[in-house]
Amino acid sequence: MPIATADQNPPAHNTPARELLRRMFDAAIASAQPTLCIPAYLPSPASLGRGRLVVIGAGKASAAMARAVEDHWAGPLSGLVITRYGYGVPCERIEIVEAAHPVPDAAGMAAAQRMLDVVHGLTEDDLVLCLISGGGSSLMPLPAPGLTLEHKQGVNRALLASGATISEMNCVRRHLSAIKGGRLAVACHPARVLTLLISDVPGDDPINIASGPTVGDPTTCQDALDIVRRYGIDLPPEVRAVLETGQGESVKPGDPRLAGNQLQIIAAPQMALEAAACVARDAGYGAYILGDALEGEARDVGKVLAGIALQVAQRGQPVPAPCVLLSGGETTVTVRGKGNGGRNVECLLSMAIALGGNPRIHALAGDTDGVDGQAEIAGALIGPDTLARAHAAGMRPNDCLSNNDGHGFFGALGDAVITGPTLTNVNDFRAILIDASTPA
Repeated sequence: MPIATADQNPPAHNTPARELLRRMFDAAIASAQPTLCIPAYLPSPASLGRGRLVVIGAGKASAAMARAVEDHWAGPLSGLVITRYGYGVPCERIEIVEAAHPVPDAAGMAAAQRMLDVVHGLTEDDLVLCLISGGGSSLMPLPAPGLTLEHKQGVNRALLASGATISEMNCVRRHLSAIKGGRLAVACHPARVLTLLISDVPGDDPINIASGPTVGDPTTCQDALDIVRRYGIDLPPEVRAVLETGQGESVKPGDPRLAGNQLQIIAAPQMALEAAACVARDAGYGAYILGDALEGEARDVGKVLAGIALQVAQRGQPVPAPCVLLSGGETTVTVRGKGNGGRNVECLLSMAIALGGNPRIHALAGDTDGVDGQAEIAGALIGPDTLARAHAAGMRPNDCLSNNDGHGFFGALGDAVITGPTLTNVNDFRAILIDASTPA
């Protein structure tokens, strides 16, 4: 199955360093393709006996995952999965529904209700194969009783703008849902559930991947209220009541209705970083993974990464150049401006400012799903000339950063990385390339 790659839109001012960064990004994306990851984890058709295989799921990679199941499953199957608009993949036996992300819509809500209908009335002989990837929280917006889609949309927008971490956002989402936080697995009972996950969250905790629809949830309504208070989010009375009364309590670990269920992470950020590291080493660069779960305010992470890169370039510490510093995870953006932002481009713009045009350092930051924030742009590239070209074009990088306008900044320079739908999602990807010093 072909995938879109960053090379479809090469940025202006291409250099060998930038070409290598794009090859690393492409390798990270390719390593997490469902067609490669799914087959090894499928059960044998013979293991079903007289039962049925029902396939369900949600996320930006779920349609590609469903297609991989169809391509490698010899027996009968049926089902329904929900993916982002534009991320659909043709399937013959599994219905594919497209819905909105990151703010949910009516199509996603209707499909989530239908998913519960699909698994209703199964028996202990049946097996539910649940395909979950990042984005599933927004794509399965089934409100808890007493709430509406508009309530979910409003809370989602507030969370996205608040600076909350993905685990904090998903804690709130789970407690306002009729399908997340283990509730989908309960709806499948007494059928067995095998969940295959493509992780897009720091730490790969299954409860945070699409808000854990088939996983017992140790967090509580009180935890969700604490998060809402921490970020000053104003909840409508109906939403607050669901949390304060405990009506939104999720399914807990150890619930007997979850007994016998299995889950397996089939692709994760660490795997993508390792694939990129191989590309760097093949090109003659040392490759060092700083971490696959870096979190924090995007502009602060950008400053820290710039500081590490400058230490390498100027002092050869903690590793010598030439090298590539790789990292993953998910930063956050507290929205204060009105620009066309995105956490990866905000991190990268902050990094560029802190690097000050160092002649030996290039970098790429992007989201492996091809969408950074709400823009159909994966990320961007920077090099030694980024600030100079911005100033020549009449832009003020610090003003763009203050306005959360990373996409506007890099778009004007022609340095955006556009992949189109990648059909997978293993979170953010950052690579900083530091060349060897030029002989005097």
